[in-house]
Amino acid sequence: MRHPVAGWRSWFFGLALVAALFGAVLHWGDVEHFAALLKQAEPGWLGLAAIFQLSTYAGVAGGWSAVLDRAGTPKPLARLMRVAVTKLFADQVLPSAGMGGNVVLVDQLRQLGVSRGTAVAALLLSMIGFYAAYALFAVTMLLLLWLNDRATPLMAGIVTLFLAVAIAIPGLALWLRHRGSRPLPSRIEKIALVQSLLETVSQAPGKLLRDRRLLARVTACNALIFLADAGTLFACLHALGQDSSFETAFIAVMMASIVVTIGPIPLGLGSFEATSTTTLRLLGVPFEAAFAATMLLRLLTLWLPLAPGMILMRGMLKARPARMK
Repeated sequence: MRHPVAGWRSWFFGLALVAALFGAVLHWGDVEHFAALLKQAEPGWLGLAAIFQLSTYAGVAGGWSAVLDRAGTPKPLARLMRVAVTKLFADQVLPSAGMGGNVVLVDQLRQLGVSRGTAVAALLLSMIGFYAAYALFAVTMLLLLWLNDRATPLMAGIVTLFLAVAIAIPGLALWLRHRGSRPLPSRIEKIALVQSLLETVSQAPGKLLRDRRLLARVTACNALIFLADAGTLFACLHALGQDSSFETAFIAVMMASIVVTIGPIPLGLGSFEATSTTTLRLLGVPFEAAFAATMLLRLLTLWLPLAPGMILMRGMLKARPARMK
């Protein structure tokens, strides 16, 4: 008999693949436009942008590696980076405030031989570290805008809404961990996804979750991801001949990322591009250069990783055991 949790996981992974394919087909014109942009860009700066992007996967994997090392089940960083590609793919194609790839993470860590409790601890700590770094940089971005006399009430409202999300998501996860296996209302507990979530989260070892030094390491690894994304846009701007500062790129990436996080659009298609371009224009970058640099950034952060992400996701579906013990 097929396990109910395995059933919803299969639907989840299938939905991710369909969403990615739909987004790619719908925006194929953008993909063709990228080729023209690449011909205009300076190769040296593009190479630096690619290095920055590769470092984002190392940052994600580094956070998990710290947790696994602390739990006594170390795994090769290169293998964890492959998991990072798959998780970030799922996070992009499923509009869930960055939560879509969490199922992928736990499943793939389990396939690597990590216990369920340790896998969930890696998930929870990376989630807390991610949103801690995210919230810190969101406030930093707003402060930089205010110092440059560019902050608006709308921007402040968007950041405030995001901070509520940044606090609520890890807060909910920790609350579920704290309440353990105590029953919820029967109608809610009948949902397979809720059952799996309660069973899984309650197994995270409290010793790992209370380790402040470990949490600081995980947060630092996640902070590198945002800095590397900003570095990627910085390099893209310079590749197109714009002498823009790192601060300008950082503000644009953070604002665009926040809008995508709190929005419902898969892949952040349109919303990221519009927000990044508008923010860069607000900070003095010419419109054409702002748009072109944003398109190059999306090529490196979204479209190029899309193909390996889909391949790894399909491989995961084939390799995943029919029933997770």
